[in-house]
Amino acid sequence: MSVAAVVLAAGASRRLGRPKQNVVIAGETLLQRAIRLSGEASLSPIIVVCRTNEDTLGLDWAVTIAINHEADEGLASSIRCGIALASNHNAAGAVILPCDQPTLRADHLGTLVEDESRIAGSAYAGSIGVPAYFPATSFPLLLQLHGDTGARALLIDAHAIVAEDLSLDVDTEHDLAAARALLEHDGNGARRV
Repeated sequence: MSVAAVVLAAGASRRLGRPKQNVVIAGETLLQRAIRLSGEASLSPIIVVCRTNEDTLGLDWAVTIAINHEADEGLASSIRCGIALASNHNAAGAVILPCDQPTLRADHLGTLVEDESRIAGSAYAGSIGVPAYFPATSFPLLLQLHGDTGARALLIDAHAIVAEDLSLDVDTEHDLAAARALLEHDGNGARRV
């Protein structure tokens, strides 16, 4: 059995004012980056949860698309949507990750699943959050989530993998500018990815 990636890309991006999954940083969209890193971490299947089919145009990785018709409910509906598909694929577990963390690395995703029997989350900004790994035994709990709080309650006692750089997520134009400054060029004008 394999470990699935559940890439969350159905948010409304209200603070940014445009779909963040389509924002380009260092030559790829945030969604393309999340998918690429999932593939590099050997996660399979890669399940992309989005609002419409148009959100997936231009994807060049083999992914499974899940349209979340209840996206306005909040984060929990996207988790349910993705985990239901992971369960249908008989995945041993799933890494839930947003598409708006431009400093995410494939090796971090791999570290989350080193012990496939335990829940593991990313520790940054004083709490444990996503990306996070959930074994299949926790899928029934994930499928019961409601509202916009996600799986935070399930991560309180999770194994924590420190990744302070993940505190940068793209929610505002200021965040986007910071991500581009960090990832697109160094002081000599060379590209940093």
